[in-house]
Amino acid sequence: MNNDIEQTPRRKKQLQVGDYVNGVLENNRTMLARTITLVESNAEKHFQLGQNVISELLPHTGKSIRIGITGVPGAGKSTLIEALGTHLCDRGHKVAVLAVDPSSQVSKGSILGDKTRMEQLTKNKNAFVRPTPSGGTLGGVARKSRETMLVCEAAGYDVIIVETVGVGQSETTVRSMVDFFLVVMITGAGDELQGMKKGVLEIADAIFINKADGDNKIKALAAKEEYNQILHYLPPATKGWETKAHTCSALEKEGIDTMWDVVNNYISHTKQKNIFYERRKEQLFLWLNETLQSQLLNRFYDHPTIKSSLPTYKAEIEAGTTTVTLAAQKLLEDYDTS
Repeated sequence: MNNDIEQTPRRKKQLQVGDYVNGVLENNRTMLARTITLVESNAEKHFQLGQNVISELLPHTGKSIRIGITGVPGAGKSTLIEALGTHLCDRGHKVAVLAVDPSSQVSKGSILGDKTRMEQLTKNKNAFVRPTPSGGTLGGVARKSRETMLVCEAAGYDVIIVETVGVGQSETTVRSMVDFFLVVMITGAGDELQGMKKGVLEIADAIFINKADGDNKIKALAAKEEYNQILHYLPPATKGWETKAHTCSALEKEGIDTMWDVVNNYISHTKQKNIFYERRKEQLFLWLNETLQSQLLNRFYDHPTIKSSLPTYKAEIEAGTTTVTLAAQKLLEDYDTS
């Protein structure tokens, strides 16, 4: 036998819907990662396959507690999430952390820093840490994050933590896909509110002032009182639930058990009042509306007539021979009649 004969390399097996579904349900981490990559893909050839996989996984979703976490720069969000995630894993929970950045318009990709900073949690066999790329659009990240959440739930993760990386639109986006929304602050109320919209306090179910350790502990307790005074005058983010400020130290692992107690009390309250289920239903309808808007926009801009006429209208706007409103109206007429 001639060993010098060049062998033809084997083609990689094309995965089918069942391969992805079974891999996720068995919590095969490699297949879990590949399934998430599939549903995140913007490629048209992957879209239908990804949706078929999601449809098969749907009966296995919805059983987790979904927590959204945001915070000002420097608040130690990642350290806090790692501390909370480790605390939950040690108590038998399975935790998935999704880092979301709708504001990233430059790289169009994932921000991997948080995965690097959560090194210990990443190594935990009961945890799964995954950055979510923005794809350059807010609607895109909302779809990808929600579907990634469903995949993780189907894989058996019973606590999903969605972290906002950017500050701005990301807070309301994440609020619309979670059950409980937590805001992480640090001492110096006036200073940190400058870096974040004050409206974020109106959508918070709890505020935790981090880094309440050492010489900073007294300042943190003072900040807690200040926030509680502010919250007293704000309408509740969730009906019948009083949002309160608390202190914690991710570094010293203090206040983490209190944080989980607050989450559990909130979940019990909202389920008892049926708010939990109503909110999840509203979130599905909001997701439907966002998806429709996103797909309609894509369909509009991909239309050959629009591609052809848009540069002309842009030139007319620049020359001052037409208004933006008239140009938009004409573009819509072109789209409707073509």
